[in-house]
Amino acid sequence: MKPSTPSLSPLAPYGATVLRWALGALFLVHALIKLLVLTPAGTAGFFASLGLPPALAYLTIAAELLIAASLLLGVYARWVGLLGVPLLLGTIATVHGANGFTFSNPGGGWEYPALWALALLVLFLVGDGRWTLRSR
Repeated sequence: MKPSTPSLSPLAPYGATVLRWALGALFLVHALIKLLVLTPAGTAGFFASLGLPPALAYLTIAAELLIAASLLLGVYARWVGLLGVPLLLGTIATVHGANGFTFSNPGGGWEYPALWALALLVLFLVGDGRWTLRSR
């Protein structure tokens, strides 16, 4: 006899939607801080201070805006969201990793970007949820 697999809650697609929107809002705020508060030139200067190419700052801002739009609108969100994982792992490797685990540490530890990357992986696994413009 084959063991039965419990079915997912009928609310699961709505949970995926809430996760998708929350992640999209985080990317949007992160990009807007770089655009409006730090400014693109200031962000490029910060990247340069880390030993990274300043042009990478502009690519990062563009990627964050693209990921935010994809997640918020539901346009291949689970796939585009995966692009955020290397971005977040990059912040751990270049900025937050040396500051310890706890994000409340001076300079911010790596717990927040790690959780954010994990949440993107969860979204990939569970799917786009409801109210998408384009899903697969």
